[in-house]
Amino acid sequence: MKRTVIRGTGRALPSRLVTNDDLTKIMDTTDEWIRQRTGIEQRYWIPEGEEVGASDLGLEAAQKALDKAGWAAEDLDFIIFATLSPDITFPGAGCLLQAKLGLNSTPVLDIRQQCTGFLYGMATADAYIKTGLAGKVLVVGAEVHSTGLDKSTRGRDITVIFGDGAGAVCVEGIETDENVGVIASSLHADGTAADSLMLELPASRLPDRLPPDVAVDDPRYYPSMDGKKVFKKAVRKLPEVTKEVLVKAQVPLEDIDMFFPHQANLRINQAYAHFMKIDESKVFNNIQKYGNTTAASIPIALDEAMEQNLVGKKDDTILFLGLGAGLTWGGLLYRFA
Repeated sequence: MKRTVIRGTGRALPSRLVTNDDLTKIMDTTDEWIRQRTGIEQRYWIPEGEEVGASDLGLEAAQKALDKAGWAAEDLDFIIFATLSPDITFPGAGCLLQAKLGLNSTPVLDIRQQCTGFLYGMATADAYIKTGLAGKVLVVGAEVHSTGLDKSTRGRDITVIFGDGAGAVCVEGIETDENVGVIASSLHADGTAADSLMLELPASRLPDRLPPDVAVDDPRYYPSMDGKKVFKKAVRKLPEVTKEVLVKAQVPLEDIDMFFPHQANLRINQAYAHFMKIDESKVFNNIQKYGNTTAASIPIALDEAMEQNLVGKKDDTILFLGLGAGLTWGGLLYRFA
């Protein structure tokens, strides 16, 4: 049976470290206020004045993953790039990354599932591999949020949350009778809640994408979020999708060695652990250091956990899960070969 296994992981963070105290110098906030509401202590933003896109961070993470896999870029059959912050409106960041890898014909797919982008990307890679459409796939999640945030007191509720970064995973199809690799996944979306987490402008649905009568600092040019609504949805849907995936996989909760939730808010992840009666030591969190890096958060966390030898041994079983803009949510169960 064809199985999709991880061969290499990598992550990339910009060099500019931004602490909560740094933010107090540009907006009315405090370190205590940010920590209490989000658990975040710092994040990384691209250096001021430098031109760095999602594909640039994605390239660094991809090269690290390729090196660990022992692959050359030319070995790739397919590239999947998840981001809500592409370098330019079009073409997609996947094509830009492909060119930076020195390739000129490898197919690419850009996906816009935001915080669940990595989950959708892994599930898509698994489908391509199991149907024989690809053998070796690069899945990348990368974001540059910092250049699109309202860094005034008006935008603090969102600005303090987000960081820049990238994570990448090389996956390959193998023939084995062992129950390893991607075992099961479950994906969902609810577009009726789209306005609870969104970026409204510029918008192609308008006669003018950049309305001439709207000021350049209009709040609609920055992300908006109904934090309470998203929090309530997350603490309800993440346990539900966990149970769905475990039923599909016929794996009991007790067999999961580590949980990798999307790093949106430490309080969400703590509430999830409490609801599921999971020891918090089995829930990997690094939002304290990186903030919310959206599509990059889960692969960054995976790479860091593997670097620390917390997971990666044969038969280690892990669960990825997340919820974000769309709204979209999902889970994916993986067992190391």
